[in-house]
This record gives sequence, C-alpha cells and structure tokens, in this order.
Amino acid sequence: MSEPKLSRKIRYTRMVLKDSLLELMKQKPISKITVKELCENADINRSTYYSHYSDPYDLLKKIENETLEWAEKMVTTLLEQTDENETIKILESILEYITDNSKHIQVLMSEQGDIDFQKQLLSMLYNRCGISPANEKNADSLTNEYYFIFVVNGSVGLIQYWLKSGLNKSAREMAEIIFNMAYKTR
Repeated sequence: MSEPKLSRKIRYTRMVLKDSLLELMKQKPISKITVKELCENADINRSTYYSHYSDPYDLLKKIENETLEWAEKMVTTLLEQTDENETIKILESILEYITDNSKHIQVLMSEQGDIDFQKQLLSMLYNRCGISPANEKNADSLTNEYYFIFVVNGSVGLIQYWLKSGLNKSAREMAEIIFNMAYKTR
C-alpha cells in the first residue's frame, strides 16, 4: 500500500524545512542547530515543525534516508546495464540529480554532514557492487575486491571534488570520466 499523496502545503513545508536545515549546516554542526532557528530561517512556526519532525536530527535522518533510497535505486539500475552507452546515460542522470541537488548533497557529503550517513552510503555502494569482507584468500577475489573498493571510493571522491569545484564540468563529462576510470582501466 503506497503512502497517500501529500498536499502541496505539506510538500512545501517539508521542502523549506529541509532547505533551512541544510543551509544552517553549512554554517555549523547539527548539534548547534535549534528548532527555533530552523523555524525562523524557514519562516515556519514551531508547532508546524513539530507536526512533521521531532528535532533537527529527525529531519536530517529523513533527508539522509531519502537520499540513500534514491542512490540505491540508481546504483541498482546502473549495475543492471551491460551496454556502455546506457551505462554512461545512467551515470549522467545520477550526476544531473547531484547537480540539481548540489547544495544538499554537498552538505551531506561534507565535514558538516553526518559521518554515519557517509558510511551508510559507502556500505550500500559496496554491497550493491558485491564487495564484502573477503571470505576467500584467493588472490583473484581479493584483487577484484580491492579494485571495486578503489572504484567506489574514487568515484565518491571525484564527485565530492566536483561539488567543491563548483560543478566545473557537465554531468555528461563527469559521467564519461567516471566510466572511463571505472570500466576502461580494468
């Protein structure tokens, strides 16, 4: 059973609260952000805030969960591809999403972001790519695991650098760079 469609007013309220939290997180850690300043920044009263979230951590967790769900769906789609052009198109759509949401993604992936979220994201990426602690000490499987860890961490690091550099390349250019580094070096 799917969740009923939310009203425009509820969607707007949640959007401005998310934007407000992430804007404040650029300036200070979440532990220093109060509901009062979150609401003032969003121009929403506190009772409205509490009808949606219990505290700033609850709001951040919801943002993180939405991002993780989206990332898992996209990575699953990416890994199902065998065609080079389709793989690049999916990478490009992932990077376009990151471009469209760069302010949010940059905060989530920065030093101000929740390190547990970043670990969850990497863990999800490792699991979807079949990377797990090596059961076998077979040199080939261990080399394969190292390769995928390198590709995942390298791709995430490259995206972080791209965000910090002000998105100085198009999503298509970045998709091709990541594809060539991840798939062509093997």
